[in-house]
Amino acid sequence: MAFGSFDKGPGAPMAEINTTPLVDVMLVLLVVFIITAPLLTNSVKLDLPQAAATEHQDQPEQIRLSIDAQGQTFWNDLPVDTTALASRFATAVQANPKVELHLRADKSVRYELVATTLAKAQQSGISRIGFITAAP
Repeated sequence: MAFGSFDKGPGAPMAEINTTPLVDVMLVLLVVFIITAPLLTNSVKLDLPQAAATEHQDQPEQIRLSIDAQGQTFWNDLPVDTTALASRFATAVQANPKVELHLRADKSVRYELVATTLAKAQQSGISRIGFITAAP
């Protein structure tokens, strides 16, 4: 009984890989997954009770700081002097330690102005800073 080999001698090793067991195992796995997949998508119908809950009202104060193209700074839509920002940040942190800073800056504003504003906020103790951008 001779299997295909390169050397026709009687004690030569077989040179071909027998893929039949591999195909058999893969077909069995395929059948198992075909049978079990629909069972995983079924859900149990439940009639859950309804409950009413009030919305959590403990939200931190938000500072909306805007910097326009000319470099003017606005604190909650009111103009503010940039030299007074550090004291205003410190006052806001003393009133509420969880205060958040939402910074909106025009794309033509110098990075130096934005960086100094962020440094003042961080030195005053504001740790939650978000950048507000426009959606495309």
